[in-house]
Amino acid sequence: MYIIVNCAISVDGKLALKTRRQTRISSDEDIARVHLLRSSVDAVLVGIGTVLADDPKLTVKEKYVPNPRQPIRVVLDSKGRTPENAQVLQGAAKTVIVTAEDCTKQIGSAVMLRCGRGRVDVVKAVGKLEKLGIKRMLVEGGGTVIWEFLNKKLVDEVNVYVGSIVIGGKGAPTMADGDGAGTMEEVVRLKFLGCERLGDGVLLRYSVEK
Repeated sequence: MYIIVNCAISVDGKLALKTRRQTRISSDEDIARVHLLRSSVDAVLVGIGTVLADDPKLTVKEKYVPNPRQPIRVVLDSKGRTPENAQVLQGAAKTVIVTAEDCTKQIGSAVMLRCGRGRVDVVKAVGKLEKLGIKRMLVEGGGTVIWEFLNKKLVDEVNVYVGSIVIGGKGAPTMADGDGAGTMEEVVRLKFLGCERLGDGVLLRYSVEK
């Protein structure tokens, strides 16, 4: 599976405010790019933290892509906390919720996958998602999920839009949270592919060294 991480951060590397409330960082031009990117993949994945904080639809809007192709929406949700009325469960797009093996919940009409003891095993999750026919997947966050995918060497490409704002605060979520690297041998190394100005910010593109 080809996996792309895509996110928007402030100049100081934050994904959102310290309250973790949804924060507009992308320019109009970048938002249009994201919808085109979503339309080009088979699935869009986020963690339960993003669902609870932002309640995203994870769909492609016709405003940006005429007659859009809607990707499968995937939520990593170890304990099955996705609300029945979450927007990610609404609309025409199919939804897959990945829980840990000890979670037996059925959430709405979502396809339920179970892998990992206590928490989702992302490596096994990718394998199960591939069996559903997913060949290209977009990982949109949050920071803990992004780090997990990078740390497990699952990511092929990283797209980072840097908006012209500074959020600050050590408690504000960053692009890659989680445990992080403890040594230089554990850092994730990238290869710079290019950059592009979009509105009042800049898009940075990297491949991931494996």
